[in-house]
Amino acid sequence: MTTTLPTPSGTTARTTQRLPLAKAINAGLRRALATNDRVLLMGEDIGRLGGVFRVTDGLQAEFGPLRVVDSPLAESGIVGTAIGLAMAGYRPVLEIQFDGFVFPAFDQITTQLSKMNARTLGRLPMPVVIRIPYGGHIGAVEHHSESPEALFAHTAGLRIVSPATAADGYTMIQQAIASPDPVIFLEPKARYWDKAEVDLSDDAAPDLGPDGWADLHRARTVRAGEDVTIVAYGPTVPVAVAAAQVAEQEGRSVEVIDLRSVSPIDVDAIVESVERTGRLVVVHEAPTFFGPSAEIAARVTERCFHHLEAPVLRVGAFHAPFPPTAVESEYLPSLDRLLDAVDRTFTF
Repeated sequence: MTTTLPTPSGTTARTTQRLPLAKAINAGLRRALATNDRVLLMGEDIGRLGGVFRVTDGLQAEFGPLRVVDSPLAESGIVGTAIGLAMAGYRPVLEIQFDGFVFPAFDQITTQLSKMNARTLGRLPMPVVIRIPYGGHIGAVEHHSESPEALFAHTAGLRIVSPATAADGYTMIQQAIASPDPVIFLEPKARYWDKAEVDLSDDAAPDLGPDGWADLHRARTVRAGEDVTIVAYGPTVPVAVAAAQVAEQEGRSVEVIDLRSVSPIDVDAIVESVERTGRLVVVHEAPTFFGPSAEIAARVTERCFHHLEAPVLRVGAFHAPFPPTAVESEYLPSLDRLLDAVDRTFTF
């Protein structure tokens, strides 16, 4: 459904649609293709099929097979080709079908793509976006539900982001395409069908000027609170909001921060919150062992040591391979596990 909102005389009306995350990313890609003829899409089955999750549905019919390219089944070749295209002035947006399929291209991403800009002192930017559906809760087979963000975050030169809402999916994909650095764009596949209002009007388009894309890395406060802070991103943001709602019934005020960016991390936003609440719980689907929450815990402990009323607690997957479908709900962070961590912060 499309809603046109009334506005004061002389201004442009805002047009909003209630879209699932997948359709919002599709709309963002469409806008990027329409406004910049150097943008092109590449990936396996993204053209006529529209991708495994139909995120690119209809784009090849609209922009043609030279702008929306069905590539061979070769992730290494897809990324290697994108590096050459970026060197020639294009802005390639790649789709990796599933998180576990990215590893054949790991060498190109971490040893070539991530290094070019720094090695040339900025003379050779690498504006490549790699879209990766990631995370669990879809009942998939092996290598279809991993969360590899920490592997990429450890590599200097890569930006790693993950939208949690349809509105962020629409704006963040455009900001990622505008970035001069390569961006790993992690899409929480279990949230592809979560709907929200998205403003598609020209007035609401993100600032894509020389530094406008930097908003890509700013965290947002989803819910204000005073007693404890929960930091989440991507697929765990709705879990964090649900935990805050339950905790509120128990008399506890929980602040929820959607990190949005895993690298770089908006540490200032987290610190500002923790200095008020005195407690922090970080939740993500990736294993906690050497996961992004470990870096956040270390940074917050360094900067908020005298404000903390309890140790920073982490909730995530276990240090084990992703399990069969029947037990994935036990492996991934749940509402109960997150609430247990919130409760434990008040026992110190």
